Amino acid sequence: MIKFLLITEGHMNGITLAVDYGVMGVLALMSIIAVAVAVERFSYFRKIRHDSFKTVQAYESALTKRVYIVATVGTNAPYVGLLGTVLGIMQTFYAIGISGSADVEAIMTGLAMSLKATAAGLVTAIPAVILYNILIRKINEMILHKEAINAGEEF
Repeated sequence: MIKFLLITEGHMNGITLAVDYGVMGVLALMSIIAVAVAVERFSYFRKIRHDSFKTVQAYESALTKRVYIVATVGTNAPYVGLLGTVLGIMQTFYAIGISGSADVEAIMTGLAMSLKATAAGLVTAIPAVILYNILIRKINEMILHKEAINAGEEF
C-alpha cells in the first residue's frame, strides 16, 4: 500500500522560514566566507617571499591554499538560491491550493518573493567568481615571476 505524504500548513510555514532564514542565511555565510578567504589570500600575497621556497611547486602550493573555497562559493551559490526559489514557488502553489482561488495578486506576490532567493544567489556568486579570477591571475603572475627569477632573469 502506498501512503502519500500530506503537507500540512505547518510544513509550508516551515518552508517559508527555510527560504527566509535558512537559504538566505546560508548565502550570507557563503558570501562572508568567500570574502574572508580572498582578503586573507591578498594579505598573504603581500607578505610572502618567493625566495623562501626552493621549488616553484612549493611556492604554487602555498599561493593556492584555500582559493578553492572562493571558487566553490561562486559555483554553488546560484544553486542554493535556486533551491530557495523552488521552495518559495512550492509555498505559493500550496497557498493557492488552500485558498481555492487563483488570485493574480497573491500569485504574483508569492512568485516575486520566491525569486529573491535566486537574486541573492547571484549576488553571492558574481563577486565570488570575480574574486576568484583576480586571485588566480595574481597567483599566475607570482608564479611566472618566480620561474623567471629561477631561470636567471631579473625584473
